[in-house]
Amino acid sequence: MTDTTESQSAPPPVISDAEPEEVAQNVYVIPDGRVPLVPNVGIVVGQREALVIDTGMGLMNGQRVLQKARSLTDKPLVLTITHFHPEHGYGAKVFADAGARIVYNRSQQEELDEKGQAYLDMFRTFGDAVAGQLEGVEFVAADELYDDRTSLDLGGLAVELLHFGLAHTRGDQVAFLPEQRVLFGGDLLEHRIFPIVPWFPPHDADVNGSRWIEVLDRLEELEPVVVVPGHGEVTGPELIGQVRSYLQDVRARVSGASGTVEEVKAELEPEIRADHPTWDAPEWIGFAIECFYAEIHG
Repeated sequence: MTDTTESQSAPPPVISDAEPEEVAQNVYVIPDGRVPLVPNVGIVVGQREALVIDTGMGLMNGQRVLQKARSLTDKPLVLTITHFHPEHGYGAKVFADAGARIVYNRSQQEELDEKGQAYLDMFRTFGDAVAGQLEGVEFVAADELYDDRTSLDLGGLAVELLHFGLAHTRGDQVAFLPEQRVLFGGDLLEHRIFPIVPWFPPHDADVNGSRWIEVLDRLEELEPVVVVPGHGEVTGPELIGQVRSYLQDVRARVSGASGTVEEVKAELEPEIRADHPTWDAPEWIGFAIECFYAEIHG
């Protein structure tokens, strides 16, 4: 996600027409190209089925992802999403219409049911380019729900879907391939982008920075070799530590600061921005400060 001003001046949030990049055997990524509101999309091709991870925003993007998947395989498709936010899962109707089996964790489905329309309405205010991608969006329910973890056997290729609880959202899901050591982290991880902390009280405050840090510890225990973030370049396991260090640093600074939340933001935002001069989307610094401030001060 991004703010309204940036979205109005940014490129349209359209999935790249580039060929999917193979990051491990039979594991592909459609890269986001560092375009705001475009995610990295995963395609994992087994001998029996192929898994698509995230759809992009809206039906046109979903159709492009479907075409890219079909350029790699004619096997039956399974769709999952890393979390319910529009740029990650609002093209699911395309896959439902194409006969894909849709698998979400229970918290993802609940968040989509509770908040999906409100996020659709909010994103439509982000400028004509974003609103255009959201035309005709219809929400679809998963065919299969799981709680904490499930394993998909695609035929000679296993993918674990893991849900560790509240962090970036209530329903964050990662996809991990234990044999290839590939991790699709969704928006628990961003590369050279300030972590997206969707702290929007009173409408949505289902994000917890300290729980996020704990989840990152769990991701590190998986010992991935290739890490696909929600946004930004595919990289290695060091990204997990970088994101964790950032969140820990913000928490420590907020804990040591005094004053109102606005005073703390005015003090800390410039300092934090200066410490990460090459990172994009600095508007998310303030949201992280507010989130930790509420956690620490109530």
